[in-house]
Amino acid sequence: MRHTLILALGLAVGAAALSGCGTTPEPDHRTTTATRIDTAELHRRPPVTELLFTPNDRSHEAQRQFAITCMAKRGYRYAPVGAAEAAEGGDQLPQPFGLESASPAPEAAPPVTEAPPKPGSPESTEAYARALFGDQSKRVTAKGIRMSVSRPGNGCLAEAEKRVLGDGRMRWLQVRIMLFEAQEQARKDVEKDPAFKAVTARWRTCMDRAGFTEPDPARLLASLRTPGARASSTALATDLRCKDETGYLDTAYTRLAAVQQRWLDRNPAVARDWKTLTDRQERESREVLSASATSPRSG
Repeated sequence: MRHTLILALGLAVGAAALSGCGTTPEPDHRTTTATRIDTAELHRRPPVTELLFTPNDRSHEAQRQFAITCMAKRGYRYAPVGAAEAAEGGDQLPQPFGLESASPAPEAAPPVTEAPPKPGSPESTEAYARALFGDQSKRVTAKGIRMSVSRPGNGCLAEAEKRVLGDGRMRWLQVRIMLFEAQEQARKDVEKDPAFKAVTARWRTCMDRAGFTEPDPARLLASLRTPGARASSTALATDLRCKDETGYLDTAYTRLAAVQQRWLDRNPAVARDWKTLTDRQERESREVLSASATSPRSG
């Protein structure tokens, strides 16, 4: 991970920084338009987060098509939403360091789900549920350190996952759990990082000069629970200014990426298996979708 100019020149401009964030120019602490790192790029830079949020729409669509065909062979019509529709309400990248832009964040679309089956329809029967979800007693569970994920052990959904992941299905679930847990732990661990602590202290000094006493940007944002409270908050406007003048986000994401990379270095099998299983999904998904394209039941 790379330190920003803030860290390299912090001592040289320390006196200027203490004289006030809003009134004294601090060219060494703030990033210019030419050098500022795009926030979206910062989001994707931490290596664990990048793995966790890498899209796999082709795999999702292949599993969807396979499950449709599987259910049709059992005499049922299954019409789940497609990958494109589901993506509209999909996961958003986390913002672990509070507000990042003065522009209103796009509202997250609610997850797109299938309509509930009509009473008395074939889709409402126990037999249909068993064909799709399998037997409850045969569900399988992948575990991490603090959490676990349960999936169907048989039925068409399980068969669809097995088709694209093979015997790596449970390992894939475990890898994703481990990445999620690592992302959460890295956010806690970065609080101990000297460079992160230093830039947070500079941000806090800037906020103090403006009359705000919040301990850090994340807790500031969390204290404003409604869109209205955030829109009218002068503290958030000051927060963004102080982040810009101290280079807070550049340093925060850079140090978070360093912490995440150290975790990956200690757990090399995770990234290795992630790549192996991602490559397998890509290969098998192409085969499934190619077969579905020539099938009268595709889509």
